[in-house]
Amino acid sequence: MGGNQTWISEVTLLGFLVDPALEYFLFGVFSMFYVLTLLGNGAIVGLICLDSRLHTPMYFFLSHLAVVDVSYASNNVPKMLANLVGEKRTILFIPCVMQTFLYLAFAHTECLILVVMSYDRYVAICHPLHYAIIMSWKVCSTLAITTWVFSFLLALVHVVLILRLPFCGPHEINHFFCEILSLLKLACADTRLNQLVIFAACVFILVGPLCLVLVSYSRILMAILRIQSGEGRRKAFSTCSSHLCVVGLFFGSAIVMYMAPKSSHPEEQQKVLSLFYSLFNPMLNPLIYSLRNAEVKGALRRVLCKERST
Repeated sequence: MGGNQTWISEVTLLGFLVDPALEYFLFGVFSMFYVLTLLGNGAIVGLICLDSRLHTPMYFFLSHLAVVDVSYASNNVPKMLANLVGEKRTILFIPCVMQTFLYLAFAHTECLILVVMSYDRYVAICHPLHYAIIMSWKVCSTLAITTWVFSFLLALVHVVLILRLPFCGPHEINHFFCEILSLLKLACADTRLNQLVIFAACVFILVGPLCLVLVSYSRILMAILRIQSGEGRRKAFSTCSSHLCVVGLFFGSAIVMYMAPKSSHPEEQQKVLSLFYSLFNPMLNPLIYSLRNAEVKGALRRVLCKERST
C-alpha cells in the first residue's frame, strides 16, 4: 500500500441525478411505496399469526419472506428518502459497510426462502400423502434457521473481503445506498478477488436456487396435469402461480444486475434495477400473495368479521 493513501471516514451517496423538483416527487412516490411495503408485509405476518388455518408450512415460510422484505426495504429505503430531500448526503464508512452487509444477508435469505417455498409446494402437490411427515415443524424450523444463518455467514465473507481493502477515494458512490459493486469502486487496490467471490456467490445463490425452483415446478406441472378434477388443477395452479410471480420478479432483476455484462446497463440503469429488489418487489409480494390467494383473502375476511363482532 502506498504511503500517500489515507482511509476515508465517510462517503457521499449521489443518489438519483435528477432535477431537485423531481427529487421531491420521487420522495413522495417512494415514501408511499415504502409505507405500502410495511403495511402489506405486516398484514401478511399478522394474518398468519392470528388465523390458525394459516399455521401451515407454506404460510410459515411466507411469514419469513414478509419479514425479509420489510428488513430488506428498511435497510436501504430510509437513507434513500433522507438523501432525496436533505442537503447532506453523506454516510460514515462503517455504517456504509454495515448497510452492504445487511443488504447482502437479506438478499441471500430471500433467494433461499423462495427455494424452500418451492420445495414445500413440490412436496404438497407431488407427495401429498407424505406431506405432514416430510414437512414436519422440526424440518420447517431447521430449514428456516439454516437459511438465515447461512445467508448471514455468506454476507460476512463479502464484508471481510471488503474490509481487507484500502479505501482512499473517491469519496462518492453513484448509488442511493452502499451497494457492493459501487462500494468496491472506492478501493485503491486490486478487487479481482472480490469480483470473483461475488460472481461465484451469484452462481451459488442465484443460478443454483433458480435451477432448483425450475426443477421443482417442472415436476409440479407434470403432477398437476395428471389431476383429473378441474377444480383440483385450478387450486393447485393458484397456490403455485403467486410464488412463481415472486420468483420471476426477484431472480430476474437480480440476475440482470449481477450477472449480465456491465456494459449492457450503465450506472443509472443499475439504480433502477436496484429499486426493483429493494423497494418494488417487497411492496408487490404481499399484493401478489393476497390478491391471488383465496386462503389469505379468507383469513382477512375472518379477522375483519371477528373484529366487527367484538
